[in-house]
Amino acid sequence: MNIVLIGYRGTGKSTVAEILSTRLNWPTFNMDKAIVEKAGMSIPQIVKTYGWDFFRDLESQVAHQASKKDRTVIDAGGGVVVRFNNTKMLHQNGVIVWLKANPETILSRIKDDTERPSLTGTKTFLEEIEEVLSERTPKYQEAADFAIETSHLSPEVVTEKILEYLEGKI
Repeated sequence: MNIVLIGYRGTGKSTVAEILSTRLNWPTFNMDKAIVEKAGMSIPQIVKTYGWDFFRDLESQVAHQASKKDRTVIDAGGGVVVRFNNTKMLHQNGVIVWLKANPETILSRIKDDTERPSLTGTKTFLEEIEEVLSERTPKYQEAADFAIETSHLSPEVVTEKILEYLEGKI
């Protein structure tokens, strides 16, 4: 069984994945890093060169690869829920935990991130976050076994809540 962390960027997936990995002595699999390695270029370069559909195709390939792992903490990209099959695959051998945060918290956490291209291209950063969250929230809800609001919690507390939820399941 795997622990799969989903949620919008800036909700704490990577940080919590590392803490969970240490606590459980399980490896971490970062899907975005795997996509970058597979493509041999950064995510903004992938999107600029080949477009979002190509990126989503790579993401689906990496989701399939991740779904074959066991006893791994999977740090899924924020858009993994865009394609239902991704979370369906990841759910076969994993518990999916949705880390969520309010738009203002997300903005404060990611405002200096240059590794992710704009998803809408025309909005302010906060407007983009709000728009994408409104589109993805039902997909996150559908995919998740468990959700944690991370806006006012430390990564350590979020990790404890996940471990409490998983007690007896792993």
